Order: sequence, then structure tokens, then C-alpha cells
Amino acid sequence: MSTGAAVQASTASRQRLLAMLRHEQPDRIPIDFGGSSVTGVHASCVAALRDYYGLENRPVRVHEPFQMLAVIEEDLRAAMGVDVVGVFARNTMFGFPAERWKSWSFNGLEVLVPGDFNTAIDARGDTLIYPEGDTTVPPSGRMPQGGYFFDSIVRQEPIDDERLNPEDNLEEFKPITQQDLDHLAFAVRDAAATGAGVIAGFGGTAFGDIALVPGPFLKHPKGIRDVTEWYISTRSRRIYIHKVFERQCEIAIQNLERIYAAVGDNVHAVFICGTDFGTQTSAFCSVETLRDLYFPYYKRVNDWIHAHTPWRTFKHSCGAVSKFIPTFIEAGFDILNPVQCSAAGMEPEKLKAEFGDRIVFWGGGVDTQKVLPFGTPAEVREQVLRRCDIFAPGGGFVFNTIHNVQAGTPVENIIAMLDAVHEFNARV
Repeated sequence: MSTGAAVQASTASRQRLLAMLRHEQPDRIPIDFGGSSVTGVHASCVAALRDYYGLENRPVRVHEPFQMLAVIEEDLRAAMGVDVVGVFARNTMFGFPAERWKSWSFNGLEVLVPGDFNTAIDARGDTLIYPEGDTTVPPSGRMPQGGYFFDSIVRQEPIDDERLNPEDNLEEFKPITQQDLDHLAFAVRDAAATGAGVIAGFGGTAFGDIALVPGPFLKHPKGIRDVTEWYISTRSRRIYIHKVFERQCEIAIQNLERIYAAVGDNVHAVFICGTDFGTQTSAFCSVETLRDLYFPYYKRVNDWIHAHTPWRTFKHSCGAVSKFIPTFIEAGFDILNPVQCSAAGMEPEKLKAEFGDRIVFWGGGVDTQKVLPFGTPAEVREQVLRRCDIFAPGGGFVFNTIHNVQAGTPVENIIAMLDAVHEFNARV
């Protein structure tokens, strides 16, 4: 393919995504893999895909070490038929930048990790990782022996309710630095140059995201950092949580003003929040709690974005969240992910019929709990075609799995998934 033809082809990806976001019928379903921390692919699967497609044999780069997600390089994006490119904040979940790559091996796989990805092995054989790469402070993450990703280590100091200060849970929310702005500006420029659709995660807008509460990126986190204690506090210390969210929201909007000035209109979707509200069968809270504790801040952020930018806003929440979707929409979210169709009340036909003209479903293309990792290629193909039949008509659907493609997923099943989407698109 000539350079001009390649640019034209990739520009079609951007137009395809924009049409879907407008709830228009594009030429085919846009596909995202690797665009965000919840639509990614585990490093082991990225390596297997590169091998399957016969691409250059080189270690993959782990840009998101918490979940061990790897970069989908341009050659692999082309082979997979991906239409979306992701832009990520400069620092990873462990507080160090994704730069100065070095080699690291786990479970027999050699990968590239950031230069400050510093680890140690404990007496149990688990791998410990350190915030900001500082091995002089307690580790903030643990990968069990033989594991494939890290879990946060809770480092909760004793809580004295008489001295509990909202500022302690705000230490990670600060005015964005010029260095971080420069990083985002360069990353968005490079992403836009591909001609693909661009989704960005700027950080700072995830109110109560439980993956962030323990502060794996902080050397000595203060405040409420234990997961259980945080959930209890959303009920028993709600005034405190409101104070945290109120100040966080102010800082977030100030940062968004500066970010938009730096990156402009070349971003098409923005990852706002990954706070989960659903379990497999139920929910973490009531609709009333969502509306009282989270809704005001979601709406302020979304309203600012919609008033000042062309960006569409992306809400991630796993589980049974159908009862929350009207509130998500009212709060101004344009996109819902991961669309966990296996959870209670999340039947795809119901979701499309009730909400398909008001919110974009970014995900839901195939089940990652059972079908993709444990089914046959034929079963994968059948489910993918069925989900495309349901979600694609009238636009408002970006194909992705239900959350990240996990380690151990057979490459033949991943290929069956991709082939099925392309088969469906060929019929359009």
C-alpha cells in the first residue's frame, strides 16, 4: 500500500469512529484494542498475536504495568484492523513514567518495561513492585508467584476520625505540570497523525475508583486507603467523601482547561472514570447513593467538557449496571464500557432497545469470563456475530471485548474474534 493510500485508509478509521459516536451508521463497526486501560490486551497475548501475524520478532512494551497491558504497535494495529489509538498520562499506575525501556521476564516471557519498574522477590516467591520505582519505601503492588498482573498492597495508616483531613485523600490530585502537558500534547499529535480515532486518559476525574484508592503510585499514602474502609466511608463518612470529591472536581476542571489548550480537538473520546458500580448479580450501591455522592461531580466535569470541547466522555463500570444507565446519561456520559452482558439485567437486546440511541456501547463484543478464554473458536465466532447483529444497527457501538483480553486466552480464539468482526463488517 502506498503512503497516500495508507493515510487515506487510516483516516477512514477516524471517520468511522466519529460516525459511531454520533449514532450514525458508518461503513463498518470501528474496533478498539489497546486504546485504554480497560480495552487493552495482556502482554502475553500481544506477543502471541505478533507471532501469529508474522510481525517483527521483538519484546512487547508493557505500558500499563498494573494489569501488564502491552502497547499495540502500528504494525499489529494494521494486522488486527484496529481503528482507535490511545493516549495515556505520562505516569503509570505505580507513579513512574513509561519511558527508558528495559528488559524484564515473567512466566517465561521477555517484555520491555519502564526504567523505574523496580521489583523484588519476597519469601513466598511473589514479585513486589515499588511506587515511583523507589525501593527504599514499602512496595505498593504484588504479583503472586506464577501470576500475570499486580494487585495493590493496602498501606492503611491508623484512622483517627477526629483528625481525618480530606487533604490526605487529595495528595494525588494536583495542578498538572508543564512536563505532563508537554507529554500529552506530543502523544495526541502522534496519535492524530495515524488517522485513527483517538481516545485519551488524562487522569484526575475518577471519583472513588477503587483501583486508585489504595494509591499504588504514592510512597506513603495518607487518608482512607483500605478498600473496605473506603466503601464503608461512602456511607458512614459521606460528608468527608463529598469534601474530597468537591476539591478533586475543582482541580480536575482547572487541569482540563489547560489540557484542552494543549491538545485541542484531536481527541475524540476521553476516559473520565473507572469507578465500578455493579457486581455480577447486583450493585455496590443504590441509585440514590449514585445520585447523591457521584452524580454532581460527574455532571460538572461532563458539562464543562461538552461546553468547551468536542470530546465525548467515556464511563467504565463493570457488572450489573442497567439501573444506573439513565443516571449515567443524565450526568452527561456519552459512552458506556465494558457492557458486561453476562451480568444480571445486562442482556444486549435489552440494552440496545432501551439505551442504544442515547449512549454508545464501547465493548460487549464477546465475553472474557468464559467464551473468549475457554470456548472454542466456533463459539467465539457465534457470540461475536450475534453481538454485532444486536449492537451495530444505527451506530453507537465500538467493538471491544468485555474488559481487557486476559493472559492465557488462546490466540486462535482472539483471531476467531477478530475474523468474526471483519466477517460481519464485510456484509455491511
